[in-house]
Amino acid sequence: MKDTAITKEVQSTLTPSNVLSDLLEGNQRFVNNQKQSVNNSALIEQTITGQFPKAVVLSCIDARVPVETVLDQAIGDIFVARVAGNFENTDILGSLEYSCKVAGSKLVLVLGHESCGAVKAACDGVELGNITGLLSNILPAVEKSKDEVSGESNSSNKAFVAKTVENNVKLTIERIREKSPILKEQEDKGEISIVGGVYSLHTGKVELL
Repeated sequence: MKDTAITKEVQSTLTPSNVLSDLLEGNQRFVNNQKQSVNNSALIEQTITGQFPKAVVLSCIDARVPVETVLDQAIGDIFVARVAGNFENTDILGSLEYSCKVAGSKLVLVLGHESCGAVKAACDGVELGNITGLLSNILPAVEKSKDEVSGESNSSNKAFVAKTVENNVKLTIERIREKSPILKEQEDKGEISIVGGVYSLHTGKVELL
């Protein structure tokens, strides 16, 4: 049973590599329906005065991808930033910088997912209120996929959508490094890693890119 929250001392011993391994092991437990039992009351009590999460995950808002659940993480384990289409903006970048530079997290995981509605909408050129501006962040991935996948460049082409999901994760990581000198320096020094993955709605598995 998990009944002990991560402390600053424990966090300081972690490396980006073993944090990534830990998240992937948690995902495998989820896939196998063998999630760890958790004493939430104990974790709540221990984290009242502080938190020392090991990672921050930038994910989509999709209700089918509850991040802590699919990675089998508990209270105090990870930060989660969520926006439709799992892209970066100024507020997300600030949140990632806080997570790593201030709070000591060792890993940034950009997590896309299969059949992403925001990606599909971007592929179809949807325009609707504030959604239009949101989808503009995904359009670079759409354009990149047009050179890589044959057939229709819209949501009716499953291969095109899948490639755009992957490209959106990869381009988001590139822009995080470009737009955040803080995170780039931490990664260059080996203090953190910035990685990407895609969650399968069919299997529940996270595949790294």
